[in-house]
Amino acid sequence: MLSANVLRYGVDAPLPPSRTLRAGPLSLVYEAGDLRYIKHGTHEVLRRVYVAIRDHNWSTVLGTLSAEEIDVTADSFHISYTMTNQHGPVDFHWQGTITGDRSGTITWTLDGEAHSTFLRNRIGFCILHPAAVAGARCHLLHVDGTMEETSFPLAIAPQRISDGHIHPCYPFAELQRLAHEVTPALWAEVGFAGDIFELEDQRNWIDGSFKTYSTPLRLPYPVEISAGTRIQQRIILSLKDSGAMLHLEGQDHARAVPTFNLLASEVPRPLSHLGLGSASHGAPLSAKQLSRLRLLHLSHLRVDLVLNHHYAQQLQQATGEAHALGIALEIALFLSDPAAAELRAFRTVLEQCAPRVSSWLIFHVNEAVTTAPWIMLAREHLTDYSPEVAFAGGTNMYFTDLNRGQPPIMALDRITYSVNPQVHAFDNASLVEAAATIAATVDSARQFSDGKPVMISPVTLKPRFNPVATEPQRAVSPGELPPQIDPRQMSLFGAAWTLTSLKYVMESAVTSVTYYQTSGPQGVMAAERGVAVPAQFHSLPGSVFPLYHVFADIGEFASGSIMPSRSDDPLVVDGLALRKQDMLRIIIANLTNSPQQITVALLSSEAYVRYLDETNAEQAMADPEMFRADQGTLIAGTGGKLELHLLPYAIACIDNREEPNR
Repeated sequence: MLSANVLRYGVDAPLPPSRTLRAGPLSLVYEAGDLRYIKHGTHEVLRRVYVAIRDHNWSTVLGTLSAEEIDVTADSFHISYTMTNQHGPVDFHWQGTITGDRSGTITWTLDGEAHSTFLRNRIGFCILHPAAVAGARCHLLHVDGTMEETSFPLAIAPQRISDGHIHPCYPFAELQRLAHEVTPALWAEVGFAGDIFELEDQRNWIDGSFKTYSTPLRLPYPVEISAGTRIQQRIILSLKDSGAMLHLEGQDHARAVPTFNLLASEVPRPLSHLGLGSASHGAPLSAKQLSRLRLLHLSHLRVDLVLNHHYAQQLQQATGEAHALGIALEIALFLSDPAAAELRAFRTVLEQCAPRVSSWLIFHVNEAVTTAPWIMLAREHLTDYSPEVAFAGGTNMYFTDLNRGQPPIMALDRITYSVNPQVHAFDNASLVEAAATIAATVDSARQFSDGKPVMISPVTLKPRFNPVATEPQRAVSPGELPPQIDPRQMSLFGAAWTLTSLKYVMESAVTSVTYYQTSGPQGVMAAERGVAVPAQFHSLPGSVFPLYHVFADIGEFASGSIMPSRSDDPLVVDGLALRKQDMLRIIIANLTNSPQQITVALLSSEAYVRYLDETNAEQAMADPEMFRADQGTLIAGTGGKLELHLLPYAIACIDNREEPNR
């Protein structure tokens, strides 16, 4: 029997407590030493403010909170605490003090000391501006005293690298102060002390934000921090208004019940081709697993082949599994410098295995973004094997790599990149924020794709590897999960995040998308034997994960279309709408750890509703066939709308048939 917390988000421990506070006209959420969702009325001013400790590999060293004291009034607060960041050689202790006053001014100080000698890439404040400020006007004060007017970029700004240095998003560099327009009558100003700050466009990594941070990346890193070194910083957020709007607009707004509506004025789009990756654990799929995967109506199976390693058995197994599933292979080829010889040898193995191929993804092991010579070589050796198969190139890493080093578009049929929501932040709320940003990467990719289709491959919950590491990954300790595995993959949260990300991927009309793996802890179902899983899931060998049912619900409408839809509170509830002939299917998720009431628009007066939540998730995981045989409960709507109650991280699948007179 799994606990409610394990079913919700994969671990037994409770989530950090959060508390809503006020600083005069501002509302905000305080959580475990961080500030989130600083709002003026309904307008989000800042998304998050936190302190980051990043080691020499850019890995985040998480902190342990202690000595927390919170003093709160109706319109002000004072918080103090101690944070200890320890991992490996890093041992850094600091005191935080946060005050918010009636004028809407928030001041945060950091006073820290290194208790060991270690290498760091960053220690200091990070200020996240919500992605919605794209295009907003800004006033900058640089450290040399010069002032500048600009705007947050609309398209995702590339993170440029030249002469070995990473450049910020210019002109947001060498900053002492940054102010931006919240509304025509209101500006928010953040001042910095203790270091020099600059900004990057975190949408490059699908974070839902722009980030202002210290220390400038023009300075060498990693830097050795000696034991006893003191680090002190301060930031101040203040509001500037043009009249009496400050307090008037900042009054409390009663939170409305979130609503989910179809955008009838927008054109439905065909569903993207949807596939999974081959399991990295290497164990073959059983007959039972193949049977369950066929119910997902997948388009393809991705297999990664490094051509300077042994791969014949890997290709043979993937070919057999794809054939058993009735789908094609998406083959990612990783070439090295003797690529011509590698491709000749590969062609021999390819002829022996004879897979049906949906697309070739061409990469070079030493290139972040594929260059033209390798694509042309691949075309030379592979085109006649199956002339209709598309050649894709781009990056096996993040969108930021594609954005800064755009591929040779004329040599390609498609461009491709991968995404995951955990490059910078790892908590549930940050992952929820990231899902919608996938659409921004697709929009930006189309600006330089010359009309070529965009494909995303793969989408994973955690990074598959660390592309910016300066030394090899350390060995995993006994009982510790490998860094690629997140227990939330096996939880309701994993299903809710998958659903939301699929909404933004498919509404962006990418030609194809590949998610996760077939089986194992990075897959849609558990491996049946010999593959380690988090201890809390040992009781469910051979089961599917809740996100399996998201793919199955979408797969049943594979020949249909996706209808554009919107939630008016997408960080609380979100989902997608599918249409197949006269049937409408809405799949919607609660993205919070609290029960939620929601209102859903329908095509007719009643609908069948099937819930996947903590009351039935364990059964749905152990016996997916029985769960999927249940069409749900018939519920009557009122005025074309359905009122639902969703438990934490629950998913509702709503089937609704269009009435003949509509």
